[in-house]
Amino acid sequence: MSESLPLNAQPDGARPTQGGPTGVVLYDWGVRPRRRLVFEVLLVLGLSLGQSAVYSVVQLIQKLSQAPLSQGTSTLNTVQSSREYFDLTYQLLGIFFALIPVFLVFFLLAEPGKSVFRRMGLDFRHPVRDGLGALGLLVVIGVPSLGLYAAGRALGVTTEIIPSALNQYWWTIPVLVLSAIHNGVLEEVVMVGYLLGRLEKIGFTPIAAVFLSSLIRGSYHLYQGFGPFVGNFLMGLLFCWLYKKFGRVAPLVVAHALVDIAAFTMGPALGFG
Repeated sequence: MSESLPLNAQPDGARPTQGGPTGVVLYDWGVRPRRRLVFEVLLVLGLSLGQSAVYSVVQLIQKLSQAPLSQGTSTLNTVQSSREYFDLTYQLLGIFFALIPVFLVFFLLAEPGKSVFRRMGLDFRHPVRDGLGALGLLVVIGVPSLGLYAAGRALGVTTEIIPSALNQYWWTIPVLVLSAIHNGVLEEVVMVGYLLGRLEKIGFTPIAAVFLSSLIRGSYHLYQGFGPFVGNFLMGLLFCWLYKKFGRVAPLVVAHALVDIAAFTMGPALGFG
């Protein structure tokens, strides 16, 4: 049988605040012990991209044990059902549930009277500047990514990437666009907007936080080979630096989504598959 805390007991790591109803003590969880923050970060990563990184490493080892990477393939958007509308349902459900960690991050970062979107720079305060920045990043990261992929294939350290293996239905392109937007939101909100600040609160230096975030980003692309690992690691360094300098995650989300939209919908034209 569990024992509840008495009304005047202070939970570990919380501090009393004023303004609650008479006889009720409220606690501010904004100041969190280091151990609690470490556990929080591990939970968020374990439910999202950290889990993907672990699976990616295992998949890379499996591919290396079967054949040279140059003979392997990595399919990014796969068919979930041979029946059209069940496939559509599974695709949409997969996108929705993959975004749950993003909502969890918003919940964890929320503070009374403050907008988590404004603090993270995920709003519409600077649409022109954010849009131009995203287009610039599209060129900066898009062209080198194609070059790294081609180099990786030539060196035999990158698998053949098939951006989409979906059947051609009326909803295929919209679903691919939603999938690309989901990638941009999930990765930039979790790996940049959330993780950098949390790592620094835990005790990492800003440089160490940027390096670890970028390393994790590269790691969950390892199933595609070493070329995408390097490319995404460098992309992580750039995106983290831009976020530290300007405090805006919105242009990073848009740029990431645009790169994936181009890859998913125009893969063969860009040299994929």
